[in-house]
Amino acid sequence: MSWVLGRVWMICGVHGRRHTRAAAAFAVAAALAGPLAGCSVASVSASGGAASASGGATTASGGAASASDGATASRGVTTAPQGGSSRSPAGAPSASATAPSRPLAGKVIVLDPGHNGQNWSHPAVINQPVNVITETKPCDTTGTETLAGYSEHAFTFSVAMRLTRLLRAEGARVILTRTNDHGVGPCITQRAAIGNRAHADAAISIHADGGPPGGSGFDVIEPGLIAGHNDAIIGPSHRLALAIRGAYNRITHEPYANYVGNHGLDVRTDLGGLNLSTVPKVFIECGNMRNASDAAKLSSAAFRQRIAAALAAGFTAFLTSVGGASIPGAPG
Repeated sequence: MSWVLGRVWMICGVHGRRHTRAAAAFAVAAALAGPLAGCSVASVSASGGAASASGGATTASGGAASASDGATASRGVTTAPQGGSSRSPAGAPSASATAPSRPLAGKVIVLDPGHNGQNWSHPAVINQPVNVITETKPCDTTGTETLAGYSEHAFTFSVAMRLTRLLRAEGARVILTRTNDHGVGPCITQRAAIGNRAHADAAISIHADGGPPGGSGFDVIEPGLIAGHNDAIIGPSHRLALAIRGAYNRITHEPYANYVGNHGLDVRTDLGGLNLSTVPKVFIECGNMRNASDAAKLSSAAFRQRIAAALAAGFTAFLTSVGGASIPGAPG
């Protein structure tokens, strides 16, 4: 090859006017260059390296050459590592690009943070009677508080805000029954109606209990059967209760309540938010605010974030097969 190119130089440089001989020499050079270049590519391919020409990747039938130890990118084209899947046709997204990255995408979740900050100052409003099918109850209540004065309404709203951010990051559409902590109500009938109108995939009422000071732990309350009213949601609400209970116990390490319920579960037919729901729904008493140990945890911002992570993991486990592993704070 060197001899041929040398001859070409001599012909063109020294005998520049002899165009015929120059053309012939270039033809010979071109004939030899093809096979030699083919041998070069084959040699590089066999050794696992990627050959390049004029700054681009060497291709065969339009495909990019790839190295054996990782993906090779050239001019915007990335090829799969050795042992990986082959490159998608031009214009087609890869499998990883089309796989859902947010497990709750398309899901609607309603969060009902119990009570409200100004309920105490509007007794005429919150004490008005409402029909919850099994009985008549007040529209709402003020909730409880710790001995140090940390209120249930502030606790539930803090958890709901943290939970909203986590669920939206997972792709869910989140609807709140109240969007601040300085209002009144809404009534328990309205809270249930919000979830029903949204056709929610799941809903939860977030609370903290005002139980006996010696009692501690959490429990999840699911709706009891009221024939002809909530038949359709009994099964899915029970599955939601199990998912929430499992995630809450696993992530917060809070024990099952030792003064109410059964192994962290309770079934009730006196709660309007459950009786009137037409979508899968549960209540959770996240702990006992009148118990010193529980109160200290519920008053902690870090623990409330852990509660939010636990509830998000419970929703993910209920609504998908992911099991909540992608929720920040949840075990992988």
